[in-house]
Amino acid sequence: MPQNPFAFALRGAKAELEEGSSFAPKFDADGLIVCITQEASTGEILMVAYMNAQALQLTLETGVAHYWSRSRNQLWRKGDTSGQTQKVLEASTDCDQDAILLKVVAGGDGGACHTGRKSCFYRNIEITGEGVRLVMQQA
Repeated sequence: MPQNPFAFALRGAKAELEEGSSFAPKFDADGLIVCITQEASTGEILMVAYMNAQALQLTLETGVAHYWSRSRNQLWRKGDTSGQTQKVLEASTDCDQDAILLKVVAGGDGGACHTGRKSCFYRNIEITGEGVRLVMQQA
């Protein structure tokens, strides 16, 4: 029987993780790995979400972003309810393989945020004499 080409390698020595060719993602105690999603054409960060092993495998297999919803405790394929699909053009991992970066083409209206905005990062953190507050970014 052929080996699953999307199976993840076992985590090995630091040198292999940092310089080798084996993909051995490090999931946290809850079985999740953080995923940063970026618009491929502009470099804009659209969102940060989490993936479990199944979401990561489905993303790699199908070329469509899948995530794990921590609030709903379920797998979700981006765009199924919102129409804001994400076609994956490139997937990368960081040096110790505990984060994923997806470069995507956003479908639907091009947004990624459940608030209807293009990006989930639409407010800046501002430090004032009265403390810290959030300020809407200029469009």
